[in-house]
Amino acid sequence: MGLFDFLKSKSKALTPNKLDLGWMQTDMHSHLIPGIDDGSKSLEESLEMISRLKDFGVKKIVTTPHIMSEFYKNTPEIILGGLKKVKEALQKESIDIEINAAAEYYLDEFFLEKVRSGEPLLTVYKNHVLVETGFVTKPLMLVEIFFEMEMNGYKPILAHPERYQYLAQDKKLLHEMIDRDIYFQLNLLSLTGFYSRHVQAFAELLVKENRIKYVGTDTHNHRYLDALESLTQSKYYDKIQEISIFNTYL
Repeated sequence: MGLFDFLKSKSKALTPNKLDLGWMQTDMHSHLIPGIDDGSKSLEESLEMISRLKDFGVKKIVTTPHIMSEFYKNTPEIILGGLKKVKEALQKESIDIEINAAAEYYLDEFFLEKVRSGEPLLTVYKNHVLVETGFVTKPLMLVEIFFEMEMNGYKPILAHPERYQYLAQDKKLLHEMIDRDIYFQLNLLSLTGFYSRHVQAFAELLVKENRIKYVGTDTHNHRYLDALESLTQSKYYDKIQEISIFNTYL
């Protein structure tokens, strides 16, 4: 092999493979309805990000705006109204991809009251509801809320569990959730080190132990999608594709 061939081969090896998320089929965690949470800021930005997800091989999107009593006071009406505008814009621009909406509910006393009062929740799939907590401290009502959701016919999906410090540090709680069959949704970016090395390590453990039921991009802006392109360099990129996930049913 000549020097030119060697350098060409080395350059090719250092070039990351093109990201393919076709195996996932549906991205079920993102923030693509403009102006209603900390995600997309404009309809133009939403269309750009949706186009990029389509280029990554995503065939369907279930976007999940935050519903948080103190910060993002969204309602099903606000979310579905925003979804309608996004769908109309996609059709106008001939961007052919299916998109629906659910929500990412923050677990607090206000959410608990919604559940107890029988207020209909936006679901990702059938009775599956995406929920989140703060990142540092375990919510006092965590187990109680999960119990109330289950009693009211809902299946909790815990968004990005790998990002919760309290869960990584409390193995008893982790296994209690596993025993209760709480579904875990992994952020694919966690496998790239995007959030931190500690988050990456916990994410890899959950994948290794086959604890993941859903995966998502949790796309908020283009910075997320730029970072996501490095997923192909993760040692868990192939392994995550071998897991049986609910995304393929959506």
